[in-house]
Formats: sequence, structure tokens, C-alpha cells
Amino acid sequence: MKAEIITIGDEILIGQIVDTNSAWMGEQFNLNGIEIYQITSVHDDHDHIMRAIKSAEEHADLVVITGGLGPTKDDITKHTLCEYFNTKLVFHEPTLKAIYERFKFRGIDMNKMNRDQAMLPESCTILPNKMGTAPGMWFEKNDTIFVSMPGVPFEMQYLVEFELLPRLRETGRTKAIFHKTVLTQGVPESMLAERIADWEDALPTHIKLAYLPNPMAVRLRLSAIGYNVESLKSDVESEIEKLKNIIPEAIYGYDLETMAEVIGRELVQQNKKLAVAESCTGGYISHLITSVSGSSAYYNGSVTSYSNEMKERLLGVSRENLEKYGAVSEQVAREMVEGVKRVMNADYALATTGIAGPTGGTEEKPVGTVWIAVSGPEKTLVKKYTFVGDQRDRNIVRSGQTALQLLRRMVLGEL
Repeated sequence: MKAEIITIGDEILIGQIVDTNSAWMGEQFNLNGIEIYQITSVHDDHDHIMRAIKSAEEHADLVVITGGLGPTKDDITKHTLCEYFNTKLVFHEPTLKAIYERFKFRGIDMNKMNRDQAMLPESCTILPNKMGTAPGMWFEKNDTIFVSMPGVPFEMQYLVEFELLPRLRETGRTKAIFHKTVLTQGVPESMLAERIADWEDALPTHIKLAYLPNPMAVRLRLSAIGYNVESLKSDVESEIEKLKNIIPEAIYGYDLETMAEVIGRELVQQNKKLAVAESCTGGYISHLITSVSGSSAYYNGSVTSYSNEMKERLLGVSRENLEKYGAVSEQVAREMVEGVKRVMNADYALATTGIAGPTGGTEEKPVGTVWIAVSGPEKTLVKKYTFVGDQRDRNIVRSGQTALQLLRRMVLGEL
């Protein structure tokens, strides 16, 4: 099933609001085997809306329209739809009752504009909106389904989840789809693609692979389309098992998991404690760790030792090493991680020191140079990374995620 989304509203076109509705619907439709063919934004203008609907009908099985259903004069969608489907507005008693009850509960008197929202196209199927006063409207013409909904995000989301998608499933025109995303870190996208090329080429025709890179990770999303979700799930899981044998060190989780969540679960199972010392990442790693609910069970704390003085005073880094090798060095990273592990009485510790940029780099230590140290009950490892680019935020994110990946592998006994 191919779908087009039409958003109505001058506020979108002039940048007054961002069209988050289309992004949300695109995700939900994709999860239900509905392909988004096109997204169109139009003015609150009769002719513009008519042209958009007519164009969408020519290539889409489903046309979803949002916006223009409010009680004010500039909301003209209902009148335009009546003209397009050759129908008229009629009074809909159940909708008026729902509006009345909603206003009564809030202690507000209804006015004429509110009552007019119960005037709805005669030929449509009404989709009750329990989150607002404007119901959704379902039309069918020439084998195309048209659904008009309010543009208010939480109202639109309710109607999609509880009215639109269930009705579409009943038509039998949607396919089953199963997605699973493999989260990888530490292998650049191009190298990853090269390593898994044979596996990717051998994927069954009903399973598609998408590369979704960002500074945190390269996500590999497998999407299987068919008619039985359980069968699709089994097929995808089977392919992931093959993938795990090819890049075992790179995979750290699945779907919406974060690296910090994965590490936290393992620390809880081992009954171990963690501490962090940060310089160039400025507390970013600590933020990721404490964003996980329940992190107090395994996280003792951190030291953001940005200055050399604080590295000395709080972590016990030697002045001699700071003067001889500089703060961005293997020696200092090692002393930082072992110092914070000692000070915080932790089993595992992590430390970062580097040059996030865009200034501060030298020929010997360019921007993006980062030393990361990880320490466990039995050993300490220190590694140097040189991240390309002088974008400060990006270098901090990459440093933090790389550090957590090293920690994860040490906690799992892989290092």
C-alpha cells in the first residue's frame, strides 16, 4: 500500500512550526507495511488543497490529510473535502454530544464555532477523536482511501493508532512487516559494509538492509515484509545470528538500546561498581550513564577534571607526567583512570583526555586526538584515537561512545 501525506497549514510553510506529524506517521506506517510515496505541504487555500488531493489520488492507495479542521474561519478542509467528494455538511449528533461532554468536564461553555465542529461531510465515515473536538473523516473513491485528521500532534497520533491503522488492517490491504536494528560501534560505515558484503548479498529477497550512521553508532536496520509477523521475525533473527559471527566485536545492542543501558545491565549482574574521570568530554559520559534509570545501583560517581590542577589534586595525576607528556597523553589517561577507580572505590573505571576542538590542536596533537583509558579488576588499557574533523560536539559524542564501547568489552571480558 502506497501512501501520501498532505499537511495543511501556512504555519508549516513559513517555518513557524516544524512538521513532526509526517515524521511520526512515516515511522508508524512503515511499521505496518505502508510505503510513504510522498509528503506534501500546502497553504490554507481551497485551490491548493484541491490540486494536492487530486494529484495524490493518481498514485496513492492511501491519502492522509492533517490540519485545517479547527473551529476558526481559516480552517477550510471540511468544506474543500465536501466539494471534492460531491457531498455536503450535515449535523452529526454523536460528535456534538462528545464535544458537549468534553466542555462540560472542563467547565467551559460551548460557543457556535465549537458546535459547528459537529457539522461533518455526509458521505464520510466518522473516526471518533477522544483527545479533541474535531473527529477524523474517512472517505473512499476510485480504490483510494482518504483520511482527514486534526493537525494537533497528540490528537492525530490517537486517531492513527486507535482508528486509522486498525481499520486499514481490516481491509486486508496492508502487509505484515518486522523491523530489527543491530547497533554497532567502532567500525566505520564503509569498512562495515565491506566486511558484511557477502552476508548482505545473500539476504533473502523479502529482507532489506538499511545503513543508518550517526556519531554514536552505525545502525543496521533489517526490514522483512510478508504476511506473517512471527515468520518474518524468525527469518530476521536467523540472519542476525549469522551477522554476529562476522562482526562480533562491533555489535553492542539492538533497536532502541543505548550503550549505557547494555553496560549497566552487565554491571548489575556482576554486582560491580563504575566510576568515570573526564576531561575533554566534560561530563558527557557521566550524563549518558546517569540517563539510565537505576544507574545508582552500579555508578559511584565521576570527576570532571578539566584543568591540570584538578587532575593532580583530585585524581593523583603526577605533575611530572603533566609537564613531560602533557594532559593529552597515554601516561595522564592511565593515571586518571586508576586515580578515579581508587578515589571512587570502583571495580571499573573510564577516563578521557583529548582535544575536542575546534582550537587547541598542534601538529603533534591535532584536534580530535583523544586518549581513552579503561580499567577493571585485573588490568588497565589505554588507547589513542584521532577523530577526523574539528566539530567540537561531534568529537565529544564520538569520544564518549567509543569510551563506553571499550568499557563494555572489558566488562564482558572481551579485552
